Amino acid sequence: MINISKKAEEYTDSAVSLLCELIGHKSVAAAPEKDMPYGRGCAEMLAFAADILKKDGFEVRNFDNHAITADYNELPAELGILCHLDVVPTEGQEWHSDPFKAEVREGRIYGRGAIDDKGPAAAVITALRIILDSGIKLKKGVRLILGSNEENGSTDMEYYTSKEKFPPMLFTPDGEFPVINIEKGMIRYGFRGKYELSERCVLSFKGGSVVNAVPERAEAVICGVSLAEAQGFIDKLKQNEILYSVINLDNNTICIKAKGKGAHASTPHQGVNATTALAGLIGSMGFSQGLGAVVSGLSELFPFGEYDGEHMGVKCSDEKSGALTLVLSLAACEDGEYSFMCDSRFPICRRSGDIVSLIDERCRERNIGGGAVLTSEPHYADENSEMVRALLSVYEECTGEKGRCIAIGGGTYVHDTENGVAFGAEWSNENNMHGADEFIGIEELKKDIEIYTAAILRLCGE
Repeated sequence: MINISKKAEEYTDSAVSLLCELIGHKSVAAAPEKDMPYGRGCAEMLAFAADILKKDGFEVRNFDNHAITADYNELPAELGILCHLDVVPTEGQEWHSDPFKAEVREGRIYGRGAIDDKGPAAAVITALRIILDSGIKLKKGVRLILGSNEENGSTDMEYYTSKEKFPPMLFTPDGEFPVINIEKGMIRYGFRGKYELSERCVLSFKGGSVVNAVPERAEAVICGVSLAEAQGFIDKLKQNEILYSVINLDNNTICIKAKGKGAHASTPHQGVNATTALAGLIGSMGFSQGLGAVVSGLSELFPFGEYDGEHMGVKCSDEKSGALTLVLSLAACEDGEYSFMCDSRFPICRRSGDIVSLIDERCRERNIGGGAVLTSEPHYADENSEMVRALLSVYEECTGEKGRCIAIGGGTYVHDTENGVAFGAEWSNENNMHGADEFIGIEELKKDIEIYTAAILRLCGE
């Protein structure tokens, strides 16, 4: 019908301009205001996108500033493409340019949202523009769905689906290529309770900063253990991957700090868990009561270096989605109250209730208070569906590489949908997503445009 690769080349500059405009909106979730459920920035982002799409000739609807939709034609929507225009904050990050003023340099577009998910959204909008400008009459309806709360729970899609059903075919450019059809289930479990102090005890224990990451740092303040004794325990454990430091404080107390390596909770083997290392160290000191006993009990359930849940009794795996992961990720214990959090990603062969019951049982055995904070079942879309086969075929034709379905431990925008899959737009993990100097390569953006144009035509064209 058209030379898609040539068209993608011709439209790349306009896609870059569009992306730069999208990045210019600080669409970070904020306190709700009247008719702005996720704050002014997110609402203004949706309004800007709606104006752009209306000018392009699409039929646009606003779902009370939770999401907007743009329909390509008047036909019932059979293909939905789901993108999000909200982004994560930048506070505490050291950028080399203004994160909300796009900068193009060395073949890359830098700015918050460049790869997650404003760049992919710009690629999809450009693909639709190519088809529209080429005068192609699609045989099926296409609906672009742009949300504004993916980074904070996807309540935008809960609201949208209370008003409209998703089209029967649905993909999101909120993952990686080729096609993600399996996303593990997720459990976040909290351990909470009170503890008493004594002459020889753990006064406080802290570790990690977010629940979905392997903690890089942890520290504990201990009373009644000398610096020399602590160093002896450290030497005996021989945890060579952990860097320890011990300092004397006032009143017969010491502070022990542990430094490991951070990683995402869905790929814990890429990190070194400072919290479980320090918990294991405290466990070796023989505390029988107070916070020391709680930490010791957790160190038995979360041994340093173990991420498969074996000692918790939840170890499992399957051929399609791989093995369960379990990470003790957050610790905030002081002033007589302890609080820990763990993050588990589990395969499609299990359900969250089974795993939570096993963790509950282990807590009772060690007199540790606890309960599930969040549960999400695994997502699985049939790899043999017409849509998935078409997407894989398009990927192979546009890249020359073998298409395949993959499973991940993280979640994408289609996690809670029935048959949705993630189709791009990441080509590597070197784009600093969620970090400082987030970017998308212009050549990658051009290839995204080509692939999404071809995918829409394959699924909805002649």
